Amino acid sequence: MRIPTSTYRIQFHSGFPFASAQKIVNYLAELGISDLYASPIFKARAGSTHGYDVVDPTHLNPELGTPEEFELLLSDLQSHNMGWLQDIVPNHMAYDSQNKWLMDVLENGADSEFFDFFDIEWNHAYESFKGRILAPLLGTYYGECLENGEIKLNYDETGLSIDYFGLKLPIRIESYTRFLTQNLGQLGRELGRRHPDFVKLLGVVYLIKNLPAEFKGRERYDQLAFVKGLLWELYTQNESVKEFFDNNIQFFNGEPGRPETFNLLDSILSEQFYRLSFWKVGAEEINYRRFFTVNELISVKVEEMKVLGRSHSLIERFVREGKFTGLRIDHIDGLYNPNDYLEKLREKVGDTYITAEKILELVGEDLPHHWPIQGTSGYDYLNYVNGLFCCCDREQEFQDIYSAFTGSNAPYHDLVTEKKHLIIEKNLLGDVDNLAQKLKHISGQTREGSDFTANGLKRVLTEVLALFPVYRTYTSSPDVRPEDITYIKETIEKAKGRVPLLVKELGYLEKLLLRQDESYLNEEQKADRHHFVMKFQQLTGPLMAKGVEDTLFYNYNRLISLNEVGGNPGSFGVTPDEFHEFNLRRSSHWLHSMNATATHDTKRGEDTRARINVLPELASEWEENIWTWSEMNRAKKTVIKDKPVPDTNDEYFLYQTLIGAFPFNESEFPQFVQRVKDYVIKAVREAKVYTAWLRPDSAYEEGYLNFVDRLLSTPESNDFLEKLRPFQQKIAEYGIFNSLSQILLKNTSPGVPDLYQGNELWDLSLVDPDNRRPVEYERRIGYLQEIKQKIKTDIPQLIKDLFATKEDGKIKMFLTYQLLQARKEHLELFQDGDYKPLMVKGKFSDRIIAFARIHQNKVAITLATRLLTKVIQPGELPLGKDIWEDTSIELPEGMPTAWKDAITLQDVKCDNTLYIGEALQHFPAALLIGT
Repeated sequence: MRIPTSTYRIQFHSGFPFASAQKIVNYLAELGISDLYASPIFKARAGSTHGYDVVDPTHLNPELGTPEEFELLLSDLQSHNMGWLQDIVPNHMAYDSQNKWLMDVLENGADSEFFDFFDIEWNHAYESFKGRILAPLLGTYYGECLENGEIKLNYDETGLSIDYFGLKLPIRIESYTRFLTQNLGQLGRELGRRHPDFVKLLGVVYLIKNLPAEFKGRERYDQLAFVKGLLWELYTQNESVKEFFDNNIQFFNGEPGRPETFNLLDSILSEQFYRLSFWKVGAEEINYRRFFTVNELISVKVEEMKVLGRSHSLIERFVREGKFTGLRIDHIDGLYNPNDYLEKLREKVGDTYITAEKILELVGEDLPHHWPIQGTSGYDYLNYVNGLFCCCDREQEFQDIYSAFTGSNAPYHDLVTEKKHLIIEKNLLGDVDNLAQKLKHISGQTREGSDFTANGLKRVLTEVLALFPVYRTYTSSPDVRPEDITYIKETIEKAKGRVPLLVKELGYLEKLLLRQDESYLNEEQKADRHHFVMKFQQLTGPLMAKGVEDTLFYNYNRLISLNEVGGNPGSFGVTPDEFHEFNLRRSSHWLHSMNATATHDTKRGEDTRARINVLPELASEWEENIWTWSEMNRAKKTVIKDKPVPDTNDEYFLYQTLIGAFPFNESEFPQFVQRVKDYVIKAVREAKVYTAWLRPDSAYEEGYLNFVDRLLSTPESNDFLEKLRPFQQKIAEYGIFNSLSQILLKNTSPGVPDLYQGNELWDLSLVDPDNRRPVEYERRIGYLQEIKQKIKTDIPQLIKDLFATKEDGKIKMFLTYQLLQARKEHLELFQDGDYKPLMVKGKFSDRIIAFARIHQNKVAITLATRLLTKVIQPGELPLGKDIWEDTSIELPEGMPTAWKDAITLQDVKCDNTLYIGEALQHFPAALLIGT
């Protein structure tokens, strides 16, 4: 198995195709990257900026380049001995006209060869759904779209279709007769009833009406192709037939202002295997599983072998051919049976490096140890290393500041439940209703549950889902994992306190989820219960993601650097002991898991977070400043319905955002203002308090944008910026040291360090799409050449020069480069070495994170600084004995006495005691290598 030394995430899209990536291969190799880590590269919806809206996983995305350009990129990578880690999307595809598999289902229903490919509830309780799939893709109500003439019948070489702006949906062949027989007599009179073309047309009508029911598979497709081909031939070769078709199209498409003229088109639509509807319907009534709450992404039943085989055929081939050397699985928790999928995938790809995007919600929560993968894609590591730089001791003081400023006192865990309830009511009501119907069916099979009402069961389900503490459990047999038993029992117990009148229903649900009392059931009943549990597990993840990460994380603004994917801002930071415990667990079970600090999904750039993390250390200054800013900015707010906009919680959020993301370079300020304006609108819509994506409130949004404008306009004479900048610059300076320590820890902890595109320089980005802006690679290539050249001459002087111009980010690139070179040189040490926490003593013992990696006769010691506001003053560097005084580490027996710092390339000598001031003479972080 090829384990990456390091990975570099690339976001491929039409603006950065294969050819663009090829231009930076040499740069990545020089930087020290071992594996390119690619966003999905399979055929996606036209214009996709991310690739997760796949329409055909068996072909490369033509917008990224030709197969030849892909091969050239691969060839360049392989010439540098670089691998390719590919992000794959087994959970969903785009609900789009370009998705030929789905369009085949919409055209042929149960006769489609892809009928079982998508997670659709064909036998839904609602009559309007039964035998049909909802298509909630209209911009407003179906009736309005129809009678406004926006939904149109169309005809071309592919046959009849329904067009709605860019959407094109097929018409089932049985509906052609309604179209072809309309005014058919008039065509007969015009051509003559014995005209060969008229006879052919009659033959087509007869054939459609009498398609044998036993025609399945290839026979049916051959018949359809014959019918469509003959019709197109008639249409293109006979002017009278063409006019007949065109007139019918016009007739069926009705006349706006005359509702009765749309009856025929409405009748045709009522016959289809899909039901067009307003997109908002999907929130309350749905009969297919989506990716989270995105109507345009329909989930795939990858648990079916034929689906897995077809959808993964290109992946499997590229692995077999050595093109893909690793796989990253997107949204593993969305799958029906993740363990089963992983085992089948492992059989297909053999000894290939695999990680999964898995959110580990609780402190101590771990991946199922039996999963045949190497670990996670790194969100767990991100949150542990990020939390190290938050001063845990200041939690109460910081909470008091937040509560006083915003008036918000609600405990975090109560807010989690509240926001998950909100998402159920506003976005996932249909999904919960579907699950409740299954529960009602199951309970009705027993005396115990025969009196349970649909309403009661739905309330019980809603409460348990809202209280569930993790993304999902992994029950796939009657043997429930001990940790899952704990999650279920604790959740049910909490629910009993919230809905005490439904205790019996909760007890019944508990038995179902724990797979108890099944011995007396018949096989069909057991299968029903099993299916219910599996579907329950598929719903807890989307609810957690939407309720917490995409809602609460924009409401709970105590310290927004902790509001990160997979994070738990209810826990105020991470202690060194917790960090060490986490690394020890990874070293034991997931040694080659990924270490991320930024991804395409993170809420803030890694250096934005590093700055904001400084605030608790300077809590009193922060408190003084925000009240000063608030007072001077009060007149800049717009009053709407007697309330100032923005409210104090959104204002608190904005001040932290400005502190974290303010650019080093003044020339970037105009773009920064627009970026902040774009960001705050996304933030308040995600928060769903005053405005939302489903119900935008333009008044509140405009008021907020005006506030931002007034705060940031005319920077040369702006009273607020004059007050903000000194404190912001102070925070930024301390944030730099946090950033450098974070890089060191990421590259030396157990795991594979992952570098997000462009983050070798400062990453002061905000949430997507801000974090997917184009990367200036020419500048980075120039910087790297300059750094490499100066490393050969005088490293101490280079470091001084880099700190003198630290705003340009070259200091971050220098550290990244040196660490990646060290990983390459001492690969076995960092990939397989044991992890040993080192105890620090002395005046600033809590300001140093220290650990050793040990492999055979080689040792690496990591020394990272943290919480430096009480160690140095602004303008100082945390270097030398005068700063660190007696802070030191008593090295365990058997350790080397001579060391070389892989960052500064300077020798460091010690006996049994390693003094931090001696190790940190030239750089505020150290990686000591000893033999």
